[in-house]
Amino acid sequence: MELRTDEFTLRDFSFNCGDSLPELHIHYRTLGEPVHDASGRVCNAVLILHGTTGSGAQFLKPSFAGELFQRRQLLDAEKHFIILPDGIGHGRSSKPSAGLRLEFPRYGYLDMIRVQQLLVSEGLGVDHLKLVLGTSMGGMQTWLWGIHYPDFMDYLVPLASLPAEIAGRNRMIRKMIMDSIRTDPAWRAGNYIEQPPGLINAIHLLIMMTSCPRHWQKEAPTREAAEAFLAERIRSYAGALDANDMLYAFAASEDYNPAPDLGRIKAPLLAINSADDQVNPPELGIMEAAMERLPQGRYVLLPIDEHTRGHGTHTLAGLWKHHLVAFLAGGDA
Repeated sequence: MELRTDEFTLRDFSFNCGDSLPELHIHYRTLGEPVHDASGRVCNAVLILHGTTGSGAQFLKPSFAGELFQRRQLLDAEKHFIILPDGIGHGRSSKPSAGLRLEFPRYGYLDMIRVQQLLVSEGLGVDHLKLVLGTSMGGMQTWLWGIHYPDFMDYLVPLASLPAEIAGRNRMIRKMIMDSIRTDPAWRAGNYIEQPPGLINAIHLLIMMTSCPRHWQKEAPTREAAEAFLAERIRSYAGALDANDMLYAFAASEDYNPAPDLGRIKAPLLAINSADDQVNPPELGIMEAAMERLPQGRYVLLPIDEHTRGHGTHTLAGLWKHHLVAFLAGGDA
């Protein structure tokens, strides 16, 4: 399974906000090679989209790649052409922290999927995708792919997402994350020398947003263990995140609202969420209402058990891959 990394550059790219960049660099990873069918169309390409503050590298971990990409597995990299981009503002793609800071254009999810489509079609010469699969932010972008490029893929699989405008508790926490950064005097309108303390406050909220009470109780059953667990999570996030990048990444969701356009989706769609996901709580009923508008839509809600990890269940492919197997085979899990 040979991993390749490269960069796709878009010149004079215009964002929906009206701003532009002379060069927009999109970093990506690929596994495998494209295969063409008798008509010359690529028939084995798979696009996998990551979550907020993440990158395509997260799908190379054993909990994901080890369950799906190995020989004779569902998305065997010897038979599939797997595309793992870093979204705008994430990973090793162009982002505010690369130098422009707040001069970086305000991007949204619609910009992100447009760039992904250009990477696939122009950068990699892929004219059709067998599957678009995404987790969290990538799950939301998977819904948008189905709406804006309805003929480009055979199947859609959004995980840990809801097909509706981000509102309620979800939006409130996102705004608190952004406000924690913007209202910190040390942020200095994005011109800080060291990461501002507001970043740690934002990380606190992110930790609570994606928390998993049952699993965390097991991992940290005492006061000392809980405090050590929290300290390690803060250290991990703080070592990887930049305040401006985080601010932009959470603001990017503000143009997300697929609900009015769900009827434009043509491809069969499998939505998978976990019942302990506090970002996308099942009691909202949003997914059930959406499925009524999708003749080829199917919804799987994974029950809470000792293996689920709340929002993070989306990258534990061993917990849901049997549903994906059945879906791609046209059956039931």
